[in-house]
Amino acid sequence: LFRTGTCTHLISQQTFLSTENSSVGESPCVFSTAAQQRSTGDECGPEDPRDEPKHPLSDCALEHKAIKLEEQVRDLTERYRKAVADSENVRRRTQKFVEDAKLFGIQSFCRDLVEVADILEKTAESAAEEAEPSNPNPTLQKICEGLCLIEAKLQSVFAKHGLQKMNPVGDKYDPYDHEIVCHVPAEGVQPGTIALVTQDGYKLHGRTIRHALVGVAVESQE
Repeated sequence: LFRTGTCTHLISQQTFLSTENSSVGESPCVFSTAAQQRSTGDECGPEDPRDEPKHPLSDCALEHKAIKLEEQVRDLTERYRKAVADSENVRRRTQKFVEDAKLFGIQSFCRDLVEVADILEKTAESAAEEAEPSNPNPTLQKICEGLCLIEAKLQSVFAKHGLQKMNPVGDKYDPYDHEIVCHVPAEGVQPGTIALVTQDGYKLHGRTIRHALVGVAVESQE
C-alpha cells in the first residue's frame, strides 16, 4: 500500500509539472503574437485621406476644357489681328495726312498767287498789242519783253512746285475741273466740248484749286 501511494503521488507531481511547463512554454508565443499585432498596428496606423491619389478628370471633361481653350485662342487671335489692322490703318492715314500737308500746305497761297499771274498775263498781252510794228517805241518793246520773261519764269516756278495751268479749249466738259459761264454755237467743234476759256484753271499736284471758266459748245437751233 505504501508503494502504491508513493507512485500515485509521484505521478500526480509529474502531471502537474508537465502541465505547468506546457503553460509556460506556450505563453511566450502568445505574448509574441500580441506584441507583433500591436507593433504592426502602430506602424501602419490609419491611412491619411490626403495621401490618397486624386481621381483624374474624365475624358468628357478634358474634351470640354480643350474646346474652351481652343475658343479662347481663336478669340485672342482674332482680337490681335483686328488690333494689328487698326494700327496699320491709323499709320497709313497718318502718313497720308503728313504727305498731303506737305503737298497742299501752300494751296491757299497758290490760290492768291494765280490771281497775280492773271494780272501779269493780261498786262503782258496789252503791252504786246501796243508794241506793234506800227508803233516803233523801243521802251515799250523792252517792257513787253520783260513782262513776257517774268510771266514765263513765274509759270516755271509754278510747275516746279506742282502748280499747272489748265487751258482746256477743245476738251470735253468736266464739272470737276470746269465751270460753265456761257454756251456758244457749235461751229467746227463737237457739242459738249469747250469752245472758249474766259479764265484759266489751275491744279496743284493733280488737285483742282481753281476751276477754269469756260464756254461750252451746243448745237444751234434753227
